[in-house]
Amino acid sequence: MKVKMFVIFLIFLFVATTSLYGCGDRKTIDGVTYGTYGLLNEGSKRNENIEYEVIWGNVVWSVILIETIVAPIYFLGFSLFEPVGKIDHSLPKGAVRD
Repeated sequence: MKVKMFVIFLIFLFVATTSLYGCGDRKTIDGVTYGTYGLLNEGSKRNENIEYEVIWGNVVWSVILIETIVAPIYFLGFSLFEPVGKIDHSLPKGAVRD
């Protein structure tokens, strides 16, 4: 019984620790560091001249940890998009950059 409780505790500890780390990274572009943003802080964090991509790892963690309520709020609310580079305004709208 003690071994079973210890294994359950280790699994809980692993899930709790990994849920605190998002999969997105900050990126420095032209000497300025841009961080991730989500649905709750889009107005204050998103830069119109920077291209962002969805952090699929955080979407997966949000689905896996949906029952915790706190993890999806963090991942989707504050860490859903990560910066990837500057927007190239010379490309026509809708063009895909390689």
